[in-house]
Amino acid sequence: MSALLRAEHVGRTLSGAVPVTLVDDVSLEIDRGEFVAIMGPSGSGKSSLLYLLGLLDIPTAGRIALDGEDTSEFDEDRLADVRLEKLGFVFQFHFLLPEFSALDNVVLPMIRLGRLRRDAAAERGRTLLADLGLAEHAHKRPDQLSGGQRQRVAIARALANDPLVILADEPTGNLDTASSATVRQILRELVDKQDKTVIAVTHDASFAAAADRRIGLVDGRIDPSWTPPVLAPRPGA
Repeated sequence: MSALLRAEHVGRTLSGAVPVTLVDDVSLEIDRGEFVAIMGPSGSGKSSLLYLLGLLDIPTAGRIALDGEDTSEFDEDRLADVRLEKLGFVFQFHFLLPEFSALDNVVLPMIRLGRLRRDAAAERGRTLLADLGLAEHAHKRPDQLSGGQRQRVAIARALANDPLVILADEPTGNLDTASSATVRQILRELVDKQDKTVIAVTHDASFAAAADRRIGLVDGRIDPSWTPPVLAPRPGA
């Protein structure tokens, strides 16, 4: 079975008087239903790699294939369509629209994609929020929610269009211990129960312990010899 997501000799260099290489000759494969944690020292290019895998940035070398399609030939419109249809994003800072309710933040990607009527999108949004324990908070604005609740809204938004892959950049980096554990459990269950693929950048050893595989990135390159922090046993393992 072919990989769901494949990077082949991918690099990203910022041009300038002194070029800066963020990602250097990275090749990897990630399968459907896999939970992968990208780890490494600060400044090692982890987020840059995640943005490349999520088609938020364009490599200056190599190519990325998603769901059997080579994305290197896609124009900006096609890239935007693929991101909306097949990818969901969760960031350390949730980036919810502050003037909209939790429900409206979740519904917006569905309206943009245009597959559902507004009433059907709202019903799906309410279901997603309820599944994440937020039914009674659907009509609250982000500033009326706790940090953990806002991150759960962000996860619901990422799931709105039923993506193949969830990409998360330090999803627990701004949360307390209890909220971090909740987010970790939610992402783990998306893999185990819904066969989603989750790729997450993290410094959190407890979060990384929940993943199926950990990739060490050092100076923009995959380093098989890199040793992660001491990992707690995976719950239920």
